[in-house]
Amino acid sequence: MLNTENNNENASLNNEAGKEETAKPKSKEEGRRKFLKFGALAALGLTAAGCGWKDAADEKQSGEKVKFINPNDGKVYEADASLIEEYKVPPVTATEARIGIPNRKFVMVIDLSRCEGCRKCTMANQKAHFIPSDREWMKVFKMQESKETAPYFMPRPCFHCDKPLCTKVCPVNATFKRQDGIVLIDNERCIGCRSCMAACPYSARSFNWSDPSAEEMAAVGNIPYTPERGFPRKKGTVEKCDFCPDMARQGKLPHCVSGCPMGTLYFGDQNEDAVTNGLGQTVKFSQFIEDNAGYRYMEELGTEPRVYYLPPKNRRGHLPDMNSDVKEKC
Repeated sequence: MLNTENNNENASLNNEAGKEETAKPKSKEEGRRKFLKFGALAALGLTAAGCGWKDAADEKQSGEKVKFINPNDGKVYEADASLIEEYKVPPVTATEARIGIPNRKFVMVIDLSRCEGCRKCTMANQKAHFIPSDREWMKVFKMQESKETAPYFMPRPCFHCDKPLCTKVCPVNATFKRQDGIVLIDNERCIGCRSCMAACPYSARSFNWSDPSAEEMAAVGNIPYTPERGFPRKKGTVEKCDFCPDMARQGKLPHCVSGCPMGTLYFGDQNEDAVTNGLGQTVKFSQFIEDNAGYRYMEELGTEPRVYYLPPKNRRGHLPDMNSDVKEKC
C-alpha cells in the first residue's frame, strides 16, 4: 500500500511538473521576446503617470492597429487601438515649475494687421483656465491714433518681461521669473498684498475675489496644484496670463494662439528662432520682426517684454481664405 501511494504521489508530481513545463516558453529567447514586446506596451503608459496599457480582458478590441515607438528601446510596435491610452504629461512639482523648461526662451509676436477684434483669443483663454467673467487675462483693446486714421485692435497679454518690476516688489517670492522667459505666480505663496499689481506698468494682473467654481474643481480632480497650471485658483490671490507653460511642455501652442482664427498671435522659442500661429504658419522670428518693424510696448520703461507687436499696416479688413474648420471659430 505504501509503495502504491508513493507511486501515485510521484505520478501526480510528474504531471504537475509537465504542466509547468508546458506553460513555459519553448526557449529563453522566445520568453525574452515576449517580455520585451509586452514590456514595451506597458512602458508606453506606465512611464506617463496615469496613462497606460489597458487590460485586454476588459476591453473589446476594435481591430484598428496603431503603431508606436517605445521610448525605452526606440523600436516600433503595433497594438490594437482600443488597448492604448493617450499619453498625458503629468503636472510638475513647484520646484520644477520655478526652474522652467530647459534650453527654451519663449516669445510671442502679435501681428496687429491681422487682428479683427473677434476676441476668440480671450474666449479660448477664459475657457481653458476657468477664468470668471469679471476678469480677463487676454484683453483686446480698440485703438485709434487720431480722427484721421482707421481704428485697429490690440490684444494685450502679460508681457513676461525679462526685467519684471512685479517680481522685485513681492515680499514672499510668490511671483518669479523662470529661465525659459516665463513669469509665473505661485498661489500657495501669494498673500494677496497686491504689490505686484501696483508695480506692473501694463495692468496685466488681476485679483481673485472668488473661490474656484464647481466646474473648475471637477476638471482638476485629484491633480496636485502647480504654478504651471494656475488652478484650482485661490481666493485672495493675484493671477495673470501665464503663456500656458503646461501646454509648452507638450509641444503645443497656448490656448489664445490656437484659438485665434486670424493667425494674429505667434508663439515659439527664441533659441530656435521660430514662432508659429494658430493657422500652423511658422516663420523665422528674427527675420519676421526685422522685416515688419516689430516693436515692444512701452519699451522705454526698460522692462524688456517678451511680447513683440507688428504695426497695423496694410490691414486686410476681412477674413482670409480659410478652411471650413477655421471659419467655424469665427
